[in-house]
Amino acid sequence: MNLPGTSSVADAICSGRARLGIELGSTRIKACLIGDDPRHVLALGSFSWESSFQNAVWTYSLTDVWTGIQAAYADLVANCDERYGVQPRILQAIGVSAMMHGYLVFDCDDQQLVPFRTWRNTTTGAASAELTKAFDLNIPLRWSIAHLHQAVSDGEDHVPRIDFMTTLAGYVHWRLTGRKVIGIGDASGMFPIDSASHTYDSDLLARYKALVAHAAPALDLSQVLPEVLVAGEYAGTLTDAGAALLDPSGALQPGAVFCPPEGDAGTGMVATCSIAPRTGNVSVGTSIFAMVVLERPLAQVRHELDLVTTPAGAPVAMVHCNNGASELAAWVQVFTQFARKSDCTIDQDAVFTALLQEALEGDPDAGGVIAYNYVAGEPLAGVRDGRPLLVRAPDSTFTLANFVRSQVYGVFATLVLGMRVLADEGVAVDRMFAHGGMFRTAGIAQRFLAGALNAPVSVAESASEGGAWGIAVLAAFATHPSGDLNEFLRNSVFGGAAFETTNPDPADVTGFSTYLDRYAAGLAVQRAAVDAISPKGSQP
Repeated sequence: MNLPGTSSVADAICSGRARLGIELGSTRIKACLIGDDPRHVLALGSFSWESSFQNAVWTYSLTDVWTGIQAAYADLVANCDERYGVQPRILQAIGVSAMMHGYLVFDCDDQQLVPFRTWRNTTTGAASAELTKAFDLNIPLRWSIAHLHQAVSDGEDHVPRIDFMTTLAGYVHWRLTGRKVIGIGDASGMFPIDSASHTYDSDLLARYKALVAHAAPALDLSQVLPEVLVAGEYAGTLTDAGAALLDPSGALQPGAVFCPPEGDAGTGMVATCSIAPRTGNVSVGTSIFAMVVLERPLAQVRHELDLVTTPAGAPVAMVHCNNGASELAAWVQVFTQFARKSDCTIDQDAVFTALLQEALEGDPDAGGVIAYNYVAGEPLAGVRDGRPLLVRAPDSTFTLANFVRSQVYGVFATLVLGMRVLADEGVAVDRMFAHGGMFRTAGIAQRFLAGALNAPVSVAESASEGGAWGIAVLAAFATHPSGDLNEFLRNSVFGGAAFETTNPDPADVTGFSTYLDRYAAGLAVQRAAVDAISPKGSQP
């Protein structure tokens, strides 16, 4: 789709009609600017970062959060200047999105009580099991309430001082606007939501208060959790302090309207127009997850399936895997290093493209080569800690093509195990969309995903921009007169949009099924590796 002319873009930016989306992903913080037409990305900025494993906790420092946001925004401003000769000084609307779940708690003086515990931590098994039983609802290990309850159960000394708990997106939004609110999709990964009232389930709040009455009598979640808002509701404006925090240069002025802060699952649904019943999407990044909007409640509690919501509050079944493309990216780095040692001038994106193209030459079942991408623990597969593995039998066909194909299959394997559970529940999907940087190389990862799911997979032009564009679209919706998000997306954003759809190749379907059977059987090897191999720096 063609961009509007440079002069009209410059006018939109200078007159304050542009909308900004910021997303804090696992490996990149991205800023995305859109104009009058939300389909057009005007400028982009980014900052690379990664979590650290400190004191057995996956975490990001809040100092790095602001360093990264400021750098991504400055990069976007520079991109505007380079492309249009102007810089934004006032914005019409802003939205913030980030990785969901995790544990961010503050005292009454707004001081952080413990380091941010991200979704990637799997130390909340006991709390998750107790809450699942108490609520008669699956409470995954990564949910905020599981982290909180584990801290309560362990008697951590900060618990009595908790005044506010939020997500990463909720925290950034709070600092920029002064408002302790959260989008309903992000909230649904903190504590169960009542889809009728569009807020936390009051019955479960009462159950939780009774559950911890002895251990934490002063803990009242109704006062600790952020206020829940649905897409389109007013969520505050950029304050003077927020403008200075986002843009220390002082050029950006306060006043921009904010949409409710959302999680990366919600923005992924928006970025793929997947918020109506019987639509679904797959997001691939450091984690991988599938979201399917439900027509009816699930028949039973399944630990493989989360119940969350769209940004408009509709119920969604989520299959979430802690491990996505990180291990594949690590191998791409290794091959990039080898290329450079061999005096080849090639960047990492080119290496990634070359390897994906090579995977097309592999056997449909990857020649018997199996790749486990478990950098972190994988609750869905019953693996408590990360130990990436490459496994093959002596008679496997070990070629570069099969090696790469096995790595790509490994990105999707655990997700498909979860999707089989969803199919057993009778959940129907008319079309599956995919987004994330893995789909920048046209057609290849999309083809393998179609084979893995045995279903058509569609990718939009905006697929690689993903959630940063999705939250910018939600920011645009915050200033739109229509109150129907699905109508806004279908008519104003995706009307006439180009989608590339790939149907499953029968050979890929059969080959991946064979691969997955071996993969599932080999999980015993993966669990044994966790027991036998200690992380670097720990005692064996």
